Amino acid sequence: MASQLDAAQPAFELKGRMATLTVLRVLTRDPESLLAQLDERLAGAPGFFAGMPLVLEPAGEGESIAGEGLRRVVEGLRERGLVPVASVGLEASEAAAVGLGTLRNLEAGRRPATSEPSTEPPADAAAEPEVAAEAAAGPATAAGAARIVTQPVRSGQQIYARGGDLVVLASVSPGAEVLADGHVHIYGALRGRALAGVQGDARARIFCQTLEAELVAIAGHYQLSEQFEEDLRGRAVGIRLDADALRVEAL
Repeated sequence: MASQLDAAQPAFELKGRMATLTVLRVLTRDPESLLAQLDERLAGAPGFFAGMPLVLEPAGEGESIAGEGLRRVVEGLRERGLVPVASVGLEASEAAAVGLGTLRNLEAGRRPATSEPSTEPPADAAAEPEVAAEAAAGPATAAGAARIVTQPVRSGQQIYARGGDLVVLASVSPGAEVLADGHVHIYGALRGRALAGVQGDARARIFCQTLEAELVAIAGHYQLSEQFEEDLRGRAVGIRLDADALRVEAL
């Protein structure tokens, strides 16, 4: 017989921890075509997308994917280890029929590239990533200030600069991840992952001394290692977002 909790003992707690959600825009009504292209993308980064939470945004031309087609997409994502959790643009009943919730304010929360920064966090940028091992990096900076990391960021570490820039005066190892609400500056080799503008600021940039990254992303738009031009590998680069596409340019 299960024991009952003492009335004074907390049975749960609410925390502000957040995880960035990736939006999957569905541009076709053919689920098998989508899944085939997805397989190609996943093959390029084995394991990286495993367990990734996704928000589905049916946005195909004309009639959007729905019904059994939508169900097949959701099932296919789960079969591949992805985690579709919600949708935008769907009625609640339609989303619920395929096991999804709904998000109503995803677009409203995004910061326009030319506007002044908002004081409200966007819905899709979600929350503060959990920092698994950042003792070497020191305490977090105040909102708006740059966070400076003087030691190498090792595999498995995740460093997040909330509300400002992140400056790393060393290298970022494979399997490490550095994130910032603002710009990311790396005065060493970038061999892991770097994400700038994680709260949706499309003006954020990434700078690194040596490009050997597994992934770079700005405001949710990303490129994987195999997408870098060969003549830019190993060079000092700046990365910016231009019309929903990342531009990697030599410095």
